[in-house]
Amino acid sequence: MEWYEEVKAKRESYGISQNRLATALGVSREYLNRLENGKYQVQSIEKKNYIIEVLERFDPNAPLNLMFDYLRIRFPTTNARAIIENLLQMRFDQMLHEDYAYYKYAEHYAYGDIMVMVSPDEEKGVLLELKGKGCRQFENVLVAQCRSWYEFLTDCLCAEGIIKRLDLAVNDMKGILDIGELIKKSETEECISLFRTFNSYSSGEFTRETDEDKLGMGRTLYLGSFKSEIYFCIYEKDYEQYIKNGVPIEEAPIKNRFEIRLMNDRAENALKDLLTYQNEEKTVFEIINRYVTFVDRNPKQPKKSRWNINPLWEYFIGKDRAKLKLTTQPEPYTYDRTINWLGTQVAPTLKLSMKIDEKNGTNTVNRIIENAKLSEKHMRIFKQQTTPIEEVIIPR
Repeated sequence: MEWYEEVKAKRESYGISQNRLATALGVSREYLNRLENGKYQVQSIEKKNYIIEVLERFDPNAPLNLMFDYLRIRFPTTNARAIIENLLQMRFDQMLHEDYAYYKYAEHYAYGDIMVMVSPDEEKGVLLELKGKGCRQFENVLVAQCRSWYEFLTDCLCAEGIIKRLDLAVNDMKGILDIGELIKKSETEECISLFRTFNSYSSGEFTRETDEDKLGMGRTLYLGSFKSEIYFCIYEKDYEQYIKNGVPIEEAPIKNRFEIRLMNDRAENALKDLLTYQNEEKTVFEIINRYVTFVDRNPKQPKKSRWNINPLWEYFIGKDRAKLKLTTQPEPYTYDRTINWLGTQVAPTLKLSMKIDEKNGTNTVNRIIENAKLSEKHMRIFKQQTTPIEEVIIPR
């Protein structure tokens, strides 16, 4: 089998499309298609190794991976355009503007879930917020720019950005972490921790975390106080995907997730460590190991500090497993939430109306659609959805 045939076979075995791999590589689908069919020969060993390295990130058998899952940075300026064009390196005219925002900001600019909030108050300045989906969408932007997270975050610090929140996530793809068992160990004092508090919730139970009500994170263990600058959230990600998106639990690619949630000084220190060493595993597991260890009770040993580390926890934190690297999962901005809303809230009524039209020989539904007026906001969303990512970014 030729090298390019192996690439194609491995990609197909991992269940990913040419589009998705091409996006991760920063090339066009047509280029990858020619490569996989032997019409384009890759001569450079370095380039071959890079393609394989990126492809291996999609290996469904990799038990753990790391990713950025939340980022919030404040900049000492009221010039949102400068942040969008100079730091995000995105075209300002591609952003959707709204006369409202959050955290007492006055307005915001958005491209999907990439959110830039602005205030006339210089003390508040401009706030960049990337939640989970926003991080994935911004990774799509970074891929198109041939830029890494490290380069972007370095640019942010050079622009005097003040990091307000940073979430680092470890995804458990194989169910290594037994959330129920970790909850039980927390309750039976088989958890050695610097945190003074923990909270646990059952599947489907409402929880209140800061100012957000969340439903359906499966069994969840919080270590530390929500009011502190650091706490951990460990939960059943497969259950969350079942509740939110209807993904069958057995088909969810991520079984559990361990999130490190850092605010203010703790977030700043973690970011500096990441940028200094560029070793994500080092940063993440130094934080985890400093704050928590799960052990197995030994009735013969009165000192908890001498109890053996739980074997699965020991594997999770690094024993006899491969080194972890930062994983990126670039996703294009889509309006899936709108489509889902149409499917659940509007489609049944629309289908009923169409059946009535068909039975009565009327044309009510088509007339309503034809007479509908698209607002400026609708046209902006249309532009965002139909403009290739290459035309959204500002070339470096």
